[in-house]
Amino acid sequence: MRELVAETHLGVGQLVAPLFVREGIDQPQPIASLPGVVQHTRASLREEVRQLADLGVRSVILFGVPSIKDSIGSQAFDPEGIVQQALRDLSGIVGDRMVIMADLCVDEYTSHGHCGVLDGPPGDPHTSVDNDATLEIYGKIAVAQANAGAHVVAPSGMMDGQVGAIRAALDAAGHRNTAILAYSAKYASGLYGPFRDAVDCAIVGGGDRKAYQQDWRNAREAMVEVLADLEQGADMVMVKPAMAYLDIIAKVKAAVDVPVAAYHVSGEYAMIKAAAANGWIDHDAVATEHLTAIRRAGADIVLTYLTRWFAEAQAGRAAGGAHA
Repeated sequence: MRELVAETHLGVGQLVAPLFVREGIDQPQPIASLPGVVQHTRASLREEVRQLADLGVRSVILFGVPSIKDSIGSQAFDPEGIVQQALRDLSGIVGDRMVIMADLCVDEYTSHGHCGVLDGPPGDPHTSVDNDATLEIYGKIAVAQANAGAHVVAPSGMMDGQVGAIRAALDAAGHRNTAILAYSAKYASGLYGPFRDAVDCAIVGGGDRKAYQQDWRNAREAMVEVLADLEQGADMVMVKPAMAYLDIIAKVKAAVDVPVAAYHVSGEYAMIKAAAANGWIDHDAVATEHLTAIRRAGADIVLTYLTRWFAEAQAGRAAGGAHA
């Protein structure tokens, strides 16, 4: 009866698996602050995606860790950059069985760790991100990713005008059907630490990303950002992080008529894993509660490091029912 009348349902088809691929390694590298998550080689990434597809997962999003970083993040748009190579690999494996997304930013690729091109030396208190110069780089990245086979590009840098610049670049290159998932309401959260371990990303000289990521005290600002991205051509919009921002997810869902995504981020995942490892919580119960709460708030799509766990658990339940 409880299942029959449940108002919110969670299925593997609504989840997107974030995956990391690192250049220059010959074995997957565990990420200590993200238990169960690794930096993949190209070969191990291919195998992981095959297995996820077999489990019913319908989408992944790729993040790259290059061997060489520079001031503009040129490996992000190099046709032979690690993500572009991985996208070509996956396009030949999954075909139409899976939606392949690519994160579109430069913080993993820049020597200074910011999400854009700087207008001065790193670490100088007068240096800031040059928004317009960064938009030009983002357009190049979008085209490189689409050329390599990305179905969806996901700009996460929170630069003003990024969606419009990316849409124009894609259309000019003949990629009118490549979709844009905009990180529209991305907050300057303290929950990204494990992710930065995963992509070897630290801001040189200290500092933060508060100049371009949203103030977590503000809700109305999120709607301004979302509506601006839609006006510029976003096909989907995202709220990040998820659990501390369920009110924002609900506001966005009520206001727009496009798919709404939410990113259950690395810190949210790591807290579940750490507390469960200490025996303080029931991992499976809390993980399911988190993901269902995000769906209940209005997210159509959930990006989460729990995707494989949930898919395996769902497959296990299905197998158990088949044998009953």
